Amino acid sequence: MKKTMFFNVFQIQMPVGALTSITHRVTGILLAAGIPIGIYLFSVSLEGPDGYARVGAFFDAFGARCLAVLFAWALAHHLLAGLRHMLSDVDIGSRLAAARRSAWAVNVLAVLIALFAAVVWL
Repeated sequence: MKKTMFFNVFQIQMPVGALTSITHRVTGILLAAGIPIGIYLFSVSLEGPDGYARVGAFFDAFGARCLAVLFAWALAHHLLAGLRHMLSDVDIGSRLAAARRSAWAVNVLAVLIALFAAVVWL
């Protein structure tokens, strides 16, 4: 009789560096998906005063501003985590204690930047 195993991914305790690295990839996907939307909104805003007003009206909606805050968090996290990875590639901060500290710093700073964006935009 073959025993069936259940693999629960929510019970896995990953280190903060792994979570930061995975989130770096997810934010990259979010940013790549947001580029066409940003280009479209930018092109509409450049059509003239009416287009600029339409984009302004779009960002008057609470949901659009929430998406802008999410995009700001994704950009901040992706930028900071990318710098962390680049420094690690040249053996700066790649020891375990320093890597953990830098991962925590990336996560906390990205949230602080998103909170700042929320205070300003919401």
